[in-house]
Amino acid sequence: MTRIDAGTSQFQSWGRYPRVEQTVVTRDWRDEPLPIVEGSLLPRGLGRSYGDSCLNEGNTLIATRGMNRLIGFDAATGIVRCESGVTLDELLEHSVPRGWFPPVTPGTRFVTIGGAVANDVHGKNHHACGSFGNFVRELELVRSNGSRRICSAEREPELFAATIGGLGLTGIIDWVEFQMKPIRNRSIDVETIRMGGLDEFFALSSESERDFEYLVAWIDTVGSPGRGLFMRGNHNHTGGTAAAKAGKPLLAVPFDLPEIALSRFTIGTFNTLFYHKQWSRVARATVDYIPFFYPLDALLDWNRMYGASGLLQWQCLVPFEGGPEAIREILGEAGKSGQASFLTVLKTMGHVPSLGMMSFPKPGITLALDFARRDAVENLLQRLDKIVAEAGGRLYPAKDARMPAAYFRQFYPRWEEFSRYIDPKFSSSFWRRVTAK
Repeated sequence: MTRIDAGTSQFQSWGRYPRVEQTVVTRDWRDEPLPIVEGSLLPRGLGRSYGDSCLNEGNTLIATRGMNRLIGFDAATGIVRCESGVTLDELLEHSVPRGWFPPVTPGTRFVTIGGAVANDVHGKNHHACGSFGNFVRELELVRSNGSRRICSAEREPELFAATIGGLGLTGIIDWVEFQMKPIRNRSIDVETIRMGGLDEFFALSSESERDFEYLVAWIDTVGSPGRGLFMRGNHNHTGGTAAAKAGKPLLAVPFDLPEIALSRFTIGTFNTLFYHKQWSRVARATVDYIPFFYPLDALLDWNRMYGASGLLQWQCLVPFEGGPEAIREILGEAGKSGQASFLTVLKTMGHVPSLGMMSFPKPGITLALDFARRDAVENLLQRLDKIVAEAGGRLYPAKDARMPAAYFRQFYPRWEEFSRYIDPKFSSSFWRRVTAK
């Protein structure tokens, strides 16, 4: 049966803002009925969303992490069926030794499969493969009226499209069946290229898309805005173990760091050292997949580096047409503001259409900025929102804690169509905020 957990302070978003009071009910078995509660329900996996899309202030969260069983794995075809609480980390431990890899992975392996579907996550290979939802074959959705709905592109296609990227609002995903991709070993062949500015980024992206599956760039927003390191990679195909297996993370941030730890000076110094970490323009290496895909996972609780006030991540997507000018304007505004983004990531998105009504990915350029939460940062982000809106872009709900409702409705014009598929008993702090009149 379901149980109510005492103490809910652990159920924050990864950005640790906002901080809200909510009841937590644990659901560990697929045959359990959904709880009958006053107010609304919202499923919650590992809470790696940065803002309030995984929060339900004054209402009830259903913790699904206990639903972590592998239902089926076909080692010949790479088709997996698993419960929604299985994490990418758990799946990788099982699948990689058998020669299979997730078709799409975000920047952390500490997310659940249900969360990957609900946020239709994208990765470094969006230009080649699209987002996670493109590989979902079918899923089972439990609604608050007790009905169980098997959804796919052919069976209940509208509810399927609403659930992919639907932020957990269409019901509880009990299990997901999806297609993995074959690999020869756990290694990635990587090229890292020092670039002097955005013109080089766009040129490298264009020339790399045909021959490299994975593309991403780290950008310096302090020392010389636009310079950075461009990384491109492919799965190694030697057939043997070409790189040493990466170990489990050994370090954690033990307490909230003071504000000075991520000042403009300290971030600028770090960026300069990081940019010059390789002397040659191009460095080639074969590495384990963990440091390539999940570098931040090496440090547990790294979100505490941003201090007690929490972290604001702002991620935008602007169309290719006019996008380079918008990215330059955004980085220019960030540089003039005096605020410093500790981690800035830039990449292009491809033309594979997402299946979800509310999916974030579409063709264009995406930029993510990380800030310690301060009043001056909010003022900056308001200006950046306007640039994105004028460029015909959008912000990423999974990273958002403060998007204005008017912009949300502009960014996601299908939101009213989507709302018809929301379970009447489900809601979230995010959804109430961005649909408020």
